[in-house]
Amino acid sequence: MLAKLLDKIDSKYPFETISAHCDIPCKIYDPITAQLAVLTIIRMVDLLNELPKVSEMSAAQLAQFNRLVGEKELHGKKVKAEIQVIWGDYIKQPQLDAFPELHSLTHNIMLAASKSKQHIDRAATMELLTLVNRFAEVFWLSKGVEVYSANCPYPPAELVTYPKLES
Repeated sequence: MLAKLLDKIDSKYPFETISAHCDIPCKIYDPITAQLAVLTIIRMVDLLNELPKVSEMSAAQLAQFNRLVGEKELHGKKVKAEIQVIWGDYIKQPQLDAFPELHSLTHNIMLAASKSKQHIDRAATMELLTLVNRFAEVFWLSKGVEVYSANCPYPPAELVTYPKLES
């Protein structure tokens, strides 16, 4: 009903047409969310590997196993979503010209995130972290921001690429 009313008003007094080129406000992109999601996947894999064999688990341990797997899945999807938004909304021809690896890097992240979701394999999650860190490096360099690497200050304490921000 409201739509019909707005259509009638628009036909007599047309609304100004507006458009936007992305899903979120311009310049608000940061790969740290994807990096944190990968670190969460790694942590979930570490915790899963600390559990006994499924055949020896108590009910509480089985519940924890299911929860850890669910979180690993959720964060695998988050990696894909965060990278997809940056690749689809921020990356344009100038970035592709400067970093021709971007398409293949993004595709490889999608594949590695799927592999990390499908398996309880620390090596697969570490490969995903390497790829997402490279994506973060390219992202910041494309903005003229230097980067550095440091171990994150919480488990799993793995190497993460950060922007070198001025204060």
